[in-house]
This record gives sequence, C-alpha cells and structure tokens, in this order.
Amino acid sequence: MMLPLYRAVTTVGAPLIHIYLAHRKARGKEDPERFGERLGRAGRPRPLGPLVWMHAASVGESLSMLPLIGRMRAEVKGLNVLVTTGTVTSARLLAERLPEGAFHQYVPVDRLSYVRRFLDHWQPDLVLWAESEFWPNLVSEPSARGIPMVLVNGRVSPRSFAGWKRSKGLIGDLLSGFTLCLGQTEADAERLRSLGAPRVKCVGNLKFAAPPLPADADELARLRAAIEGRPRWLAASTHPGEEEIAGRVHQRLKAGHPGLLTTIAPRHPERGPAIAEILRTMGAEVALRSAGDAIAPGTDIYVADTVGELGLFYRLADVVFMGKSLVPLGGQNPLEAARLDCALVHGPHMTNFEDIVRRLKDADASEEVADEAGLGAAIGRLLGDDGERARRAAAAQAIATAEAGVLDALMAELSRLLVRTPGSDNGHAGA
Repeated sequence: MMLPLYRAVTTVGAPLIHIYLAHRKARGKEDPERFGERLGRAGRPRPLGPLVWMHAASVGESLSMLPLIGRMRAEVKGLNVLVTTGTVTSARLLAERLPEGAFHQYVPVDRLSYVRRFLDHWQPDLVLWAESEFWPNLVSEPSARGIPMVLVNGRVSPRSFAGWKRSKGLIGDLLSGFTLCLGQTEADAERLRSLGAPRVKCVGNLKFAAPPLPADADELARLRAAIEGRPRWLAASTHPGEEEIAGRVHQRLKAGHPGLLTTIAPRHPERGPAIAEILRTMGAEVALRSAGDAIAPGTDIYVADTVGELGLFYRLADVVFMGKSLVPLGGQNPLEAARLDCALVHGPHMTNFEDIVRRLKDADASEEVADEAGLGAAIGRLLGDDGERARRAAAAQAIATAEAGVLDALMAELSRLLVRTPGSDNGHAGA
C-alpha cells in the first residue's frame, strides 16, 4: 500500500516539487544548463550497444565506483556506463574523472513520469545502485520492467535500519526487486536480509579498491616549495562549525609550532569566502584559494575552496583531521587520506564509516577526539613527534591497502549479469 500512496503523492505534488527545485536552483544547488535532466529529459542520445546505469548519491559514492566502472569497461567490449548523481559538485568531478565510454547525467527527481521518461530513453541493460539511497520510483520502476538490479557496496547504518523498520513493507517491496544485494560489511548484509532483501552477500567494501586521489604534479611542486619547512595540518571536508574549531586550534598551537600553516578544505567549496571572513574576524591571516591568493610566510590559514583537489592537499599535509565528525553528521572517508601518508585524527561522529574506523583504531592508525580541546591536543602532539606521526601514517596506509582483492570478488558476482554482446547494438538506437 505504501508504494501506491507514495506515487500518488509525488504525482499530485508536482507544483510543490517545481517550487522546491526552483529554490535549489536559486541557491546554486541545481545546474541551470542541464536542469531538464532532473525532469527525466536526456541531455544526450543513448549510445549504441549495451548500457549499464549506475546511480550514486553524491561525491563520495560516485568516486568509490570509479574502479568498478573502469574494470567493467575493460572486461566488456563496447560497454557504455551511465552514471547518475544528484549534486553539482559530483557532476563536475565526474566530468574530469570518468573514463572513455562512461558519462554523467543528473538523476531525475523521484516522480513517476520523470523516472519513466528517463528509462524510456536510456533503456539500461543492468542497473547498479550504490550504497544506500533508495528512491521508491527509481528503484521499483526498473524492476517492473524486468531490468536486473544489483545493490553495490550496500550500506544500512543503525539509524537508517531503525527508520526502515518502521516502513518495513515499503523497504521490503523495494529490496525484493534487486537481483542481488552486496553489503559493505557483514553487518550491512544482515540488516539488508532483515529488511527483506531476498539474495544478499558481502564481498568486501569497494572503498578499499579506490586508487589514491589525483593531484596536479606541477601545482604540488609549486605549493611544496611555498610551504617548505613549515609545520602543517589539514582539516578536510569540514562542515559548519568545524572551521571555527580549526581556527581556534590554530591560534592555540601556533606559538608552540612557529610557522604553523593550517589548511581548511570545506566539504562545500562555495562556502569558502564566508569561511575566510569568519577566520579573519578571529585574527587569522587567511589566503583563499578560489581568489588566487598566494600562501605567504605570514599566512596562518589557507582555505582550499576548490573542487577535486583533496588529493593535492592530502599530499601536502603531515596530519589530517577528517571533517563532518565533530558535528553529528557521520564523518568522511578516512581511506582517502590514509592512502596518501597522512596521520589521521577524527571526531566521535564517524557512523558512515564504522567498520573502516574500527579497523583503523584497532591498528592504532587513527585517533578519535571528543571535542575542540582534544583535537588541539592531538594535532599538537603529532606535529611535535615525527616518529609517531610516521608510524601512525604507515599503519593507516596498511589498512587502506589491505583489501585490494575486493574488486575481483565484486566482478565475479557481476560477471553473469553484464551484457556480453561485443560490437552489437543490442537492439537499441543511438538517438
């Protein structure tokens, strides 16, 4: 009963949906040039040949799927991969990083007419749903059309599990449409089974298969020269409230660490100018990357408010604080920093990466802090102890590379579902 009710509400609620989207567009959260894609209108022709549609909610999920996309393209000649996400930032990153034969479209809003328009055009042969964003129409409509669907790297947090249990009929109906659900961890797999998924396995966490984030070699050399000899740390993927904490930590530590440089990379780069202004009111000398500001000898804090450059700043950092973790929002992926020789510190709110954090903590490869005072103490201690910093970074890197075989195991599960018609148009037109 819940799915028909949901469909009725999203059908008659079209005016409210348009108001909501217009508000997002006004705030820069929608791409005005490609807005039709959010209404299910394709931004390009369907390519000839087999097509896999992969949906990932945002930046983190989409980047973790890149190794799988490359592997599928390598193993299935002529395969096309359509990747959908819902954010402007992820679209920009994927435009730079998707391999040949893979392309991005914005996911349609979950209204049945939009979803059907989308599917009528793209006619995917296989749907891969990344992690945990279950939109009822987007999930149920491919199943109704007989298109095989696989949940890849499925994650169900304890909080989401509790919420879905209150709508067990709806989530059970949605999960029943999946040919296979692959949980990130055994705990995720068990939660999926409990919610009604008929076929569930755990082959490992695909986040462990991701390559190191890229960085421009010339820019890396230029910035290294500019900060040579300075103690430094990075607050990565920060959220509101954490930038002020990082600023106060910098002020507390700079007397004991002459020349200290703090870099703040906000999760939403458009907040950069406002963050810089707040930090200046705190008395810091701030350079803003989006404005082209240079890092001068007197620069206290560098606000790295650009898209797709975390790999650059991880390589420049000695110590990294993972943002979104001193605020109750679930944390950011610590493996990205762990692959790049960083000593890791994070707050208590890392629920989106519980299994990874447990492994890091068990190996003494990361440190959890409870608050601002704890963060300042941890950063100061690591900046003052080269040996401990190097040991912590090496332990984290070992964890990050421990499951390189997860991609092989995942491909073994997908191989029977991947379309294997080299050179064929599979009955699809290219327009």
